[in-house]
Order: sequence, then C-alpha cells, then structure tokens
Amino acid sequence: MNEKNKWIEQLIQATIRTVGIDTELKNQITGVNMSYNFILDYIGYDDKRIEEAIMEMQESVSLKTYIQAFTLHELGHALDRNALLDSLTKTLEYYDMKKNYPIYKRYSDPNLLAMLIEEHEMNIGFEETAWENAKKLNMEYGIVDWESFEKLKKQGMATYLNLYAEDLQLYNKLVAEQTEQIA
Repeated sequence: MNEKNKWIEQLIQATIRTVGIDTELKNQITGVNMSYNFILDYIGYDDKRIEEAIMEMQESVSLKTYIQAFTLHELGHALDRNALLDSLTKTLEYYDMKKNYPIYKRYSDPNLLAMLIEEHEMNIGFEETAWENAKKLNMEYGIVDWESFEKLKKQGMATYLNLYAEDLQLYNKLVAEQTEQIA
C-alpha cells in the first residue's frame, strides 16, 4: 500500500472514530468509491475509484473533503441499518430478477422495468436518509464545510436520480407503445 492509499484509509478511519460509530472498514477493488454493506455491517472503499471520482467532479473540492463527506454518508447508511435490513426481501427479489433476465429483456419488458424503477425509488429513499443522517453528524461534529457538503450531496444524489429518470422515461415510452398497440 503506497503512502496515498494509507492516507486515504487513515482519513476514513479518523472520520469514523470522530463520530464514534463503530464499523469495520475494508479496502476493496469494486469500482465503487465507497459503499456500506448493511448485511455484513462494514464500509468498503476503493481508493483508486475515489481518486478517479474526484477528478470527474465538475465543481472542485479537496480529496480530504470528498473522503470525509462520503464517509459521513456511508455512516449515514449505517445509522439506517435496520431499515436496510428490512428491505432485504425486496432487494433479493430485484437481485434474482437481474440474475434471471438478460439486460435487453429487463429494458424491453415493462413489468421487469417496473421492478427496476421500484428498486431505484427504494435506493433513492435510502440515499436521501443517509445524506440526512450525514448532515446531522456533520452538524454535530463539524467535519466538512457546508458548501462542499452540499456539492457532494448533490453529486452523489445525481447519480441515482439520473439513472432513475432514464429508466422512468423508457418505461413510460414502453407503456405508451403497448397502449397504442392495444388501441
């Protein structure tokens, strides 16, 4: 592990310690900057993806601020763990559907696409809750400046909202086409 990777891990650990939420941290090569595994109760991070993600941002924030804000966000998920666990049955339904149907089928069958839209809606709700929890942690501990926090929240939510909007637009188009065929 090089010095920068060590620094990233130490910064995440320091943020976790500051807010006092005891959760394990795992360095993983996943292509996802940071994520919370609610089943096994740990935060995973991909230090290479973190560095790529910060370079992709339209508005600049420091690497330190980025890492701290997203650590707070993942801790926000940890605070919502019971609700995430309650969603496990639905999450497995979505997983099974994706495993059993190829991507072209999922995006050409309105019933399967409706399931993807439901999953988006569920995930957006969890993301909003995690950011709300992160905001409360940041208010209490003052880790990230508010302007940067809001930029990063907006960027983080945009990923989910944009994919949802694309799938919803396709779903509406498919339903309209089906309605025309019936009429």
